[in-house]
Amino acid sequence: MSLSQPQLTDARLTLEGRVATLTLDRHDVRNALTGTALVDDIVAVADWVNACDEVSVLVITGAGSAFSAGGNVKDMAERGGDFAGDVAEVASRYRRGIQRIPLALQGVEVPIIAAVNGPAIGAGFDLANMADVRIASRKAKFGETFLNLGIIPGDGGAWFMQRLIGYQRAFELTLSGRVIDAEEAKAYGIVLEVTEPEALLERVGEMAGQMAAQPPKATRLTKRLMKMGSRMELPDFLDLCATFQGMCHNEPEHLEAVNAMLEKMARK
Repeated sequence: MSLSQPQLTDARLTLEGRVATLTLDRHDVRNALTGTALVDDIVAVADWVNACDEVSVLVITGAGSAFSAGGNVKDMAERGGDFAGDVAEVASRYRRGIQRIPLALQGVEVPIIAAVNGPAIGAGFDLANMADVRIASRKAKFGETFLNLGIIPGDGGAWFMQRLIGYQRAFELTLSGRVIDAEEAKAYGIVLEVTEPEALLERVGEMAGQMAAQPPKATRLTKRLMKMGSRMELPDFLDLCATFQGMCHNEPEHLEAVNAMLEKMARK
């Protein structure tokens, strides 16, 4: 189903060749996720992607020099904005605010690629880890820096990172609060590839294009299986696979793909 794009405040959205690109566009505050409308923008795009059949891949990147600086430190110092009030008020604001991002992105039905153009710090690091794949510019830096400010990863970062790189490495990065460069992030398995800054979007576009060229309904089902595989027992998972496979075999896109493969084989 084709849907009009959501109206965004602090981000830009484009759609080309089944690839939607969401660009965080508050470079004046290094794309901070608090004190801006970026939470609402990200959640709106996640909902739109799931409802729009014309999208097969979502790319998230940042405008300017940073991917995202995470929380607004000035607001923290002033006990203002998202960080004002007593315990109950702050907790409620987290639930109604930044915690909507992990819930929304975890439910996105298409592959998500983070094109990390610059520093991804705190909640910005966690945002990158919510993607399925991360490609980083050599200018990118990554830091789970919450403890440096006397706070915890309140956006779910501790849940995502240990699933990405294992408990021990995630524990060390979180408890030390140290910032690592793109090459170290690649060595840890946080990012898949590192590119020169000028080549980042081209490389991400190439990967996104390859994924977007796959049969779209099967792609969405495969993404769902990948997510479910980590939380289901094998017998139940195989039952689900059988049902999804039955759906695929009855889709026109399956027959089109098979015929295209047979034609390709015949030309060899």
